[in-house]
Amino acid sequence: MIKSKEDLRDYLKADQAMTGKPNRLFVRWLTRSDEYYIRAFMVALRHYEYYLNKRRNLLDFIPYLFWWWNYRRLKLKSELYIMPNTVGPGFYPRHRGFVRIGPTTHIGKNCSVMPMVLFGKKLPTAYSEINVGDNCYIGTGATILGPLIIGNNVTIGAGAVVTKDIPDNAVVAGVPAQIIRIQE
Repeated sequence: MIKSKEDLRDYLKADQAMTGKPNRLFVRWLTRSDEYYIRAFMVALRHYEYYLNKRRNLLDFIPYLFWWWNYRRLKLKSELYIMPNTVGPGFYPRHRGFVRIGPTTHIGKNCSVMPMVLFGKKLPTAYSEINVGDNCYIGTGATILGPLIIGNNVTIGAGAVVTKDIPDNAVVAGVPAQIIRIQE
């Protein structure tokens, strides 16, 4: 959770490191590429989380509203529906496109998500918490239905439907998802 300026700086630095490119947001703004909208959304999300979590005084109301508005606007432009305080530092959606991460999902550090990924629940009335470990990769079109726990260093293949827990260092694919191999 981002509660201080140092936390915010660390999260933004980790997010930037996942892109592998220097932060030239102005240059990307000129071209309006997909990468610009993803990066701008992640910056707005991190600032919104900061102002949402910190103890606010009257002077914080205007920056809070500004980042809330930016978060909402860029959420629609980038089609990334990520709730605040759900993704860890270094999270990076690789492309624009529908990605839905609800409030009961918690994703660890340095994870990558491709477009058309859905984190949901098996039953409409059930409470489903989904915990994703660190250094995970989730392929295009994957559906993850909780409640479940996904370990560290897991690769989920494109189009997989995950309904059961996944151990550390596993590669899974298929409908329903099955472990293909355990990486060492």
